[in-house]
Amino acid sequence: MPIHQISGCIGCKTCISACPTDVIQFDKESKKAVIAYPEDCQICHLCRLYCPVDAITITPEKSIPVMVSWR
Repeated sequence: MPIHQISGCIGCKTCISACPTDVIQFDKESKKAVIAYPEDCQICHLCRLYCPVDAITITPEKSIPVMVSWR
């Protein structure tokens, strides 16, 4: 099962720049972002948070709760 789902990508490459582990790559043929290395995803949510059109969804079974450093 994929970690991410990308639908509605506009090809702005913002998610590619935001990804610290280079999981997301640009497909020159489709001119859209693709999840090239899902097994390397750290589930940091940066791609999802920075996407200007909310095109990225992290599947619930792979998502982890947000960690808060205070009580």
